[in-house]
Amino acid sequence: AYCPEHTIIASSSSGLKVSDFQKEAQHPERILLGHPFNPPHLLPLVEIVGGNLTDPQILKQASEFYKQLGKNPIVLNKEVKGHVANRLQAALWREAFSLVEQGVCSAEDVDVAITSGPGLRWALFGPYINMQLANQKGFKEAIHHLGPPMTEWWNDMHAFQHSDETTELLEAQTNQLLTQYKDIDLYQTRDKGLVDILKLRQQLKLD
Repeated sequence: AYCPEHTIIASSSSGLKVSDFQKEAQHPERILLGHPFNPPHLLPLVEIVGGNLTDPQILKQASEFYKQLGKNPIVLNKEVKGHVANRLQAALWREAFSLVEQGVCSAEDVDVAITSGPGLRWALFGPYINMQLANQKGFKEAIHHLGPPMTEWWNDMHAFQHSDETTELLEAQTNQLLTQYKDIDLYQTRDKGLVDILKLRQQLKLD
């Protein structure tokens, strides 16, 4: 009611489906989702998702708009709860929480395993390119080699269910980990590190 008909309206919801909140709109074709990633002033990712009534041309316009802002948008082919990046994060968090809950390792161990291992590779390439680089013969050979053991790992993973008891356990582990960073401004350190990583990606011509 307050916008011209051609105005594109984007929600930044991290989990809601566009189709669920565009039903009663007078012009649902111009409604979409443009979900940035935290901290949004630094990270270039924007997930663009349309609903059942969204005009595909609107999605293209939104993608071009975000590119002009220096963002790296991805346009989803269909709606799914949590979109893409949050689902990938949630899959990792589920196992990170489960491993600590089961007593396999500490929260510190989990963080070290990521920051000293795959996290470093992920800052350069995503899971598909990393699988391509897993051996000298490419993606298919890597899958043939790693597929059977990974299937066993997947089958062995436990579904993590949130509860007050487990949250208390995980918070205690996190607070213990935080004592190592008591003299560090974590937000400032994170943001500076992200800027440096983004500059490195540009130097390596990855962006």
